[in-house]
Amino acid sequence: MTSDNPLNDRLDDDDYPAYSMGRAAEMLGATPAFLRAIGEARLITPLRSEGGHRRYSRYQLRIAARARELVDKGTPIEAACRIVILEDQLEEAQRINAEYRRAADESASRAGSSSGSASGSA
Repeated sequence: MTSDNPLNDRLDDDDYPAYSMGRAAEMLGATPAFLRAIGEARLITPLRSEGGHRRYSRYQLRIAARARELVDKGTPIEAACRIVILEDQLEEAQRINAEYRRAADESASRAGSSSGSASGSA
């Protein structure tokens, strides 16, 4: 997983389509200039096709759409990009925390059930 391509989208994989800059901008209801601006703010880095053309994955479009929501509400583009990055990091941290808690709960319940059966038979 890289910051440029978090889902490891492949341009030649039909399950993970990548859209041209024009099509991506159209899907977002934005302009190619908006995509360039969020790229300059290091929110997303376009994938490259064999011909060197910029392509955007569905994941990147979802991230760009969140940034566009903030920009439409008056947030400067640099700040909107930083907010989206922080939200993404928070979401990932919460997911990891939930996994650790789940594993700890399972471990505790296994330990409790084995010690409970031993004390019950004594």
